[in-house]
Amino acid sequence: MLDPTRIKAISLDLDDTLWPIWPTIERAEQALHDWLGDNAPMTAALFSSPSALREIRDYMASNKPELKHDLSAVRRESIRLALYRAGENPLLAEKAFDVFFAERQRVDLFEDARPALEYLSRRFPLVSVSNGNADLERVGIAQYFRAAISAREFGVGKPDPRIFHAAAGAVDMTPEDVLHVGDDATLDALGALNAGMQAAWMNRADHLWPHELEPHVTLTNLTELCALLK
Repeated sequence: MLDPTRIKAISLDLDDTLWPIWPTIERAEQALHDWLGDNAPMTAALFSSPSALREIRDYMASNKPELKHDLSAVRRESIRLALYRAGENPLLAEKAFDVFFAERQRVDLFEDARPALEYLSRRFPLVSVSNGNADLERVGIAQYFRAAISAREFGVGKPDPRIFHAAAGAVDMTPEDVLHVGDDATLDALGALNAGMQAAWMNRADHLWPHELEPHVTLTNLTELCALLK
């Protein structure tokens, strides 16, 4: 059971915890495809092929394993490889990625997210912990957070305990002082448990819990968390 008296700080996942990620990615990929259509049409055609995309992703995974925690670099280098294979200018990769990245930051927050962030940030230091590449400033919610820890900058991602420990340290807490909130049962909830934190599983879609070790609390939205911490 959740013990609110132990909570001195809260760490939060971003994608699918504060906003739905796939509508965002789909818009960003469409913006990228439209830009390529105007500036690199052969590459745009290549990106329209699921098998070609799969092959590029497989190539990146096997030949650039050092980039696995940096989704921005993986995306940028995938675009560069596609440009090269299509016989077009690989130097266009930077501009193409900028188009994708700008749209990737245009998220639609869940209805409960901003009111909850306003409430929680008045009571606790908040720190984001993400394996993704959202930018809190560009998303428009940086004012609620004391710190942001990303797998890209830290070098390891969730569920590695070290990234959770880094999040606790970023707000001058021990892991035992921190409640982690996230949607992924393995990366977020189980990862936080194994790091010594309390864990709140954000289960907006009514999934079944897949592990033997259970989270301290299961939520369907952040409003429920605010109510528990009143």
